[in-house]
Amino acid sequence: MSLKIAERWFERKTLADGVTLLWEPHVHPLLRCNIWHVQGRERDLLIDTGMGIASLREAARDLFGKPLLTVVTHSHLDHMGGAHEFDCCLCHPAEAASFRQPDQEVGLVLSSEHWLAAYCDDLDAPRLMIDAVPHAGFDPAAWRLQPASPTGLLEEGAVIDLGDRVFEVLHLPGHSPGSIGLLERRSGTLFSGDAVYDDILLDHIPGADLPDYVRTLERLRELPLTTVHGGHEPSFGRQRLREIADHYLARWRAELQSAG
Repeated sequence: MSLKIAERWFERKTLADGVTLLWEPHVHPLLRCNIWHVQGRERDLLIDTGMGIASLREAARDLFGKPLLTVVTHSHLDHMGGAHEFDCCLCHPAEAASFRQPDQEVGLVLSSEHWLAAYCDDLDAPRLMIDAVPHAGFDPAAWRLQPASPTGLLEEGAVIDLGDRVFEVLHLPGHSPGSIGLLERRSGTLFSGDAVYDDILLDHIPGADLPDYVRTLERLRELPLTTVHGGHEPSFGRQRLREIADHYLARWRAELQSAG
C-alpha cells in the first residue's frame, strides 16, 4: 500500500461572482466532492467540506478571512468529512444524527461488501479510494470519518445572509433524507449538493428514496435557474438541468411500467 505523497491535497479554481471551487484530485472520482466558497460583504459561505483526509481549513486559510458560515448539503462522507474543523456547521435536521455519529464502517480501503463497492468496479484489491497520501506516515487503512456537531439546523425556507448576497435553503430529499440546496434567487444560482449534478444520480443507496427524488427533480426543473453548481462534476445551466431531470424522470416512468 505504498502511495506517493501529494504536493498539495486540494486544487482550486476561481469562478465569476466571488465563487471559488475546491476539490481533492487524489480522491476517487465517486467521492471527489465539489467544495464551494462564496464571498460576501459581511461573511463568507462554505458549502460542503470534502473527505477530511487533509485539513481544508489550513489549505484554504487565505480564503477564510471573514466570519464563515459552513453549510453541509448532506451527511455522506465526501461532503461532511471536514466539517469538524469549522466552528460553524449547519445542516438539515434529518442529517444531524449522522454528523454526530458518522459511518465508521467505510474507510479509504473499501470493503467489497460495502455498498460503495458497486460503483467502484474500476478498482482492484485492496480498493484504495485515494492515489496519494497527504503527508508521510498517513495510513489509509486507519482513516475514519471524524464526528461533527451541527451548530444550527436548516429547514426549507431558511435564509443564509452574507450581507450583500442572500441564499434560500431548499429541502431536496431523495439522494438522502435531509439533502439541501442553496438558491440565490437574484442571480438564479443554485448550489445543489447531490440532489442534481451532471452524471448518473445515485438513488439506490442507503437512505435514498425514489419517490422523494422524483418530486425533487420535478421541482428543480421548474425553477428559473441560470447556473447550477452541483456536488460533483462541472457546473451547468437551466437547459442541461432540464435534460438531466427529464432523463431521470423518463427512466423512473419506464421502471414503473416494467414493474407494473
